[in-house]
Amino acid sequence: MNLNIEAVRGILLPFAGTTAGAACVLFMRRQLNHLVERTLTGFAAGVMVAASIWSLLEPAIQQAEEMGQVAFLPAVVGFWAGVLFLLVLDEVIPHLHMDSDEPEGMPARLKRTTMLVLAVTLHNIPEGMAVGVVYAGLINGSTGITTAGALALSLGIAIQNFPEGAIISMPLRADGMGKGLAFVCGTLSGVVEPIAAVLTILAAGWVLPLLPYFLSFAAGAMMYVVVEELVPEMSSGTHSNLGTLAFALGFTLMMGLDVGLG
Repeated sequence: MNLNIEAVRGILLPFAGTTAGAACVLFMRRQLNHLVERTLTGFAAGVMVAASIWSLLEPAIQQAEEMGQVAFLPAVVGFWAGVLFLLVLDEVIPHLHMDSDEPEGMPARLKRTTMLVLAVTLHNIPEGMAVGVVYAGLINGSTGITTAGALALSLGIAIQNFPEGAIISMPLRADGMGKGLAFVCGTLSGVVEPIAAVLTILAAGWVLPLLPYFLSFAAGAMMYVVVEELVPEMSSGTHSNLGTLAFALGFTLMMGLDVGLG
């Protein structure tokens, strides 16, 4: 499958958001306040939930119906496949969440900083898959997916990747890592997104009739990350209403981008 200019731009846009966020460590002297981190996490969660619904599940249901399939079946099957896929990765890949001292995944003698980067990398995988599957549908002329709609998804993920880049690079700097290396690690946490996007585009090109399943798969994977990781982090401690309000802001922003541009 040939990648056109729109697809290349869409694939790289979220990675650019992560890189810009990671660059905050080069200019900011202090670690992000805990309340700020939770607020940014809530915003990211809202964006991902809205993207899962309007950019992935809704087109999947529409395409399945046009293919003569039971409209909700690919959405249900693909969604569960995405959830179980992330569950397996969560159990296998060693990683450490920001507010935890207990590593998850298979036992491994890795540095704390390495496991922090792996945690962010883990939940960047479904975001890359989401961008890839939408652009795969666009390249193949699938109905329900427009150039503006695909761009809205990439832009929304890029916006929520900006705080993610800062959230990973700033704590690494606080743990004693140099500014340059913290920036590189924060940036590398987002490299998996364009890789996952390209691989998804190639795979979807081979099995285009299963595109509704691919769309729903990406939605399920993203929702797993939101419920398992982002929501607990944004709700921890006092003043959890800040995370909730940020969630609502991210949700409505992504909804507006998708509906308005799509």
